[in-house]
Amino acid sequence: MRTALYNAVFFTGRELVRDKVLLTENDSITGFEDHAVVAGDVTQIDCKGNLVMAGLVDLQIAGGGGYLFSASPTAEALAAITRSIISTGTTGFLLALPTNSTEVYNEAFRIVSVNPYPAMLGLHLEGPYISLAKRGAHSKELIRKPTAESVNELLSSAGGLIRMMTVAPEVCTAEIISLLKEHGITVAAGHSNATFREASRGFDMGIDTTTHLFNAMSPIHHRDPGLPGAVFNSDSACASIIADGIHVDYTMLAIAKKIMKERLFLVSDAVEENYTGAYQHVRQHDRYTLPDGTLSGARLTMLDAVRNCVSHAGIDLYEAIRMATLYPARLIGASDRGVIAPGARAELIMTDDSLRLKGIFYNGKMQLQN
Repeated sequence: MRTALYNAVFFTGRELVRDKVLLTENDSITGFEDHAVVAGDVTQIDCKGNLVMAGLVDLQIAGGGGYLFSASPTAEALAAITRSIISTGTTGFLLALPTNSTEVYNEAFRIVSVNPYPAMLGLHLEGPYISLAKRGAHSKELIRKPTAESVNELLSSAGGLIRMMTVAPEVCTAEIISLLKEHGITVAAGHSNATFREASRGFDMGIDTTTHLFNAMSPIHHRDPGLPGAVFNSDSACASIIADGIHVDYTMLAIAKKIMKERLFLVSDAVEENYTGAYQHVRQHDRYTLPDGTLSGARLTMLDAVRNCVSHAGIDLYEAIRMATLYPARLIGASDRGVIAPGARAELIMTDDSLRLKGIFYNGKMQLQN
């Protein structure tokens, strides 16, 4: 099935394209053409002058659609979460699992393996090899010390489903980091009390990125710059950040962006209301907390995060879009996501000038929003 999207301003991830038609065939992008040469059996979609960009990519989201996946690792939950995430304009995501028991991990692996969805790019294991001191909302009883044997056992059970893993660099040896990377896993430093020296050594060992910058980690201090200082000082390490003005003040977001430039990207860190199991999240008007009031997750979509970057942190519109598309996709090696280019997946979103979602192009159809 061929489709032509026209009357749009297309942001490819690198440039703006106007007065062209974007052609797709089945689930792939073909390229741009002049409208006059588009002929034959082609479904035409008038984008009404809106902005069209690649679908957003979220590398850390734990639930949605009424389900927290770690509390309900079922086919029904996975389907509902996927539908909910796609409906917000995020067409590629890593499903996050917090530090958990072997039983929960294994059931999650089983459910994900037999219920594949194109939008679900894999799992992000946030733990279990993290710091007790910076566990945040993670259950301290479930945190483990990594050994080659335990890591191999976890990886064997996962069967290649783990795309990203958050670890505390101060508890991981070079052997552990190498083992994760040998399995194609993007390794992130997070939930860590690492000193600047320990964190820098972690990046030297091959840690690729940092999970929710500033949150659940050693702070910047003039006598020890900590994990944030180490990622600022790195030439290559990336970092995700939660742009809701609650997890991180918008001024700190702006400062981090000025320092890190293309190495900083967005995540939602969104959870879902839940009152069972190890992770109980209470929905507040602008965030999620544990029953005791501890901040435990964001009430944020990726498109919200993009808007916040522009409105509250002074980040250029198209750079903010790249922080939610090109940069996270590039980090995990998903070259067919986050860009509009020949061969990339035909998963697109359409917004107005205020970045309000107006349509989602998915599975060859444009689903219009109010």
